[in-house]
Amino acid sequence: MSAHPGFDLIFADPDSSPLRGAGKRGQHTVHVAWTSAGGPGGHPIYVDSTGIIRAEISARGEVRMLATGFGQKPQQPVRCVPSQERDVVSEPSATA
Repeated sequence: MSAHPGFDLIFADPDSSPLRGAGKRGQHTVHVAWTSAGGPGGHPIYVDSTGIIRAEISARGEVRMLATGFGQKPQQPVRCVPSQERDVVSEPSATA
C-alpha cells in the first residue's frame, strides 16, 4: 500500500476572540490522514488520529466536514493545506 499525503486543517480558535483580550483570533491545526473510504461527494475521506474529525477533501482542497456522532455539528476549517507527512489511517468499520 502506498502512502498518501495528509492535510492540515486550520481552525479558528473560538476561545481567543478579540472580546477576550487576545487581540487576534487564534488558530489551531489538526492533521488528517488519507483513508481508503470515499465521501458523499466521491472524494477521499481524511481522519485525525482520534477518528473524531473526519473530512472529505477534493483534489482542489475543498473541505466537507463529516459528523462522526449523533448531534455533532463539525466546525468548518478556515484553511486546508497539504501536509508534509505521508501516512495512511485505516477507516474504522461501520459495524464496529
